[in-house]
Amino acid sequence: MEYQDAICTLDTLQSHASFWEQSQREGRNPEFPLVAMQSFLERAGLVVEDLDNLNIIHVTGTKGKGSTCAFTEQILRSYGFRTGFLSSPHLVEVRQRIRINGQPIGKELFAKYFWQIYGRLDETKEAHSGSMPNYFQFLTLLGFHSFLQEKVDVAVVEVGIGGAYDSTNIPKKPWVCGVASLGIDHTQILGDTIEEIAWHKGGIFKPEVPAFTVKQPEGSMAVLKQRALEIECPLWVCPELEDYQTDCGPLQLGLAGQHQRSNASLALQLSHTWLQRRRLQDQNIPSTTLEGPGVPQATPFTPSPIMTKGLADTVWAGRTQTLKNGEVTYFLDGAHTRRSMQACVSWFQEAAVRCERSASGRVARVLVFNVTGGRDPAVMLNFLVPCQFDFAVFCPNITEAIASCNPDQQDLDASVENMLSGCRDNERSWQRLQGAGESPPPDRDTGPGALVFPCILSALQWATQSRDPVLLSRDADQREAPVKPSLAAKAALLREAREIHVLVTGSLHLVGGALKHLDPSSCSK
Repeated sequence: MEYQDAICTLDTLQSHASFWEQSQREGRNPEFPLVAMQSFLERAGLVVEDLDNLNIIHVTGTKGKGSTCAFTEQILRSYGFRTGFLSSPHLVEVRQRIRINGQPIGKELFAKYFWQIYGRLDETKEAHSGSMPNYFQFLTLLGFHSFLQEKVDVAVVEVGIGGAYDSTNIPKKPWVCGVASLGIDHTQILGDTIEEIAWHKGGIFKPEVPAFTVKQPEGSMAVLKQRALEIECPLWVCPELEDYQTDCGPLQLGLAGQHQRSNASLALQLSHTWLQRRRLQDQNIPSTTLEGPGVPQATPFTPSPIMTKGLADTVWAGRTQTLKNGEVTYFLDGAHTRRSMQACVSWFQEAAVRCERSASGRVARVLVFNVTGGRDPAVMLNFLVPCQFDFAVFCPNITEAIASCNPDQQDLDASVENMLSGCRDNERSWQRLQGAGESPPPDRDTGPGALVFPCILSALQWATQSRDPVLLSRDADQREAPVKPSLAAKAALLREAREIHVLVTGSLHLVGGALKHLDPSSCSK
């Protein structure tokens, strides 16, 4: 069966969000997702013990776990190891979640392995009350199966939500675990406090498996330490990136932003520990004493030239990414938590000012924003106010009007009407933050600073005003219908600007939809 058939079938599976909500409504044991995952694993013909052969590096966190995984995978691939990388969410195509040697798994292989796993589960569902895994659980199973079939040397696995009960926590013996920066997110699932969230994150610790964390708030660090003690897991906190001694000056990172420095330090410790275990299979795993105050600091070793190059070569699309198309420069960052939005704003202000210095005339700034997952948009938008945007554009995470053309980016958790309603709420929140006073009725045209569009393509086309050659190169029949005259009239400032700077943020799904239009290479064949 073809790749698109597999993607359409995948879209029929219950979504991750609704699965969690159903579990909570029914008062199920919090361990239910792992119990279910164990059953699905067996029905798919996989064995937990087989997963140990993947030599897993398991990484959780609220902010930076994906970037940490990207750094780690690039370092180990630079050493010549065959790598697997399981991440979420995808930006443009589902198969981006399952990477072999840094590349999304090929369409033919994806389809082949998809139908192998789906067929086994479908054949056994009647004997299990018709149960099938949800979207995220299935992709986790598919990732593990693909890595086993492709005989990777190492699998770098990013946690989906939390850790303790996440589907990726089914392996019993990873080689090393990591915890990136913690913050408040997914509160309906993980709890309202940083301590509750830390408890879930520390659930990926395993007995005698070394673990590393970046510096955390005091409360969450105490919880991680206690979890490590209970599980008998050796735990260290990573040093500052400046503490690593090199022969070639400061370490250079392929990912922009100050917040990436702690992610890079964590990646160095994870890859270094994995390499030590690979080379010294017969030696005992190092131990650490957690009885005293605090968590001991890991040793800031001297990175090898391969590690140094790996950090510099790391690419992780949609995270502090800058893309220039003609007279339009895009700044793309999938920030969707408070701390990640703060980091995004810091990065954008520095990067945009740097670009504006070389501009030959006035630069207009446009924000393209959306937020999902029950997060408070007003809080997120408040962080963006100091960026002094000329326009704020709001749209749902729909790539273009004909949504059926994009099965990789179908969102089954919300209707189009609800998504557009959320965008209008975001628009009113932005106007209030701008001091616009009372918000206007939903059916009344608003001021020139904030606009709502039905999809990502129409939002980008309006924001760039035919200044982006990549958008202009789209086939005529794929373009959106012209916007209303009232909206076109408001764009005089954009047309008169010498350059346009567009920040796309608030959701990784939004960024992925934008990349589909802005960077043809992101849709690999």
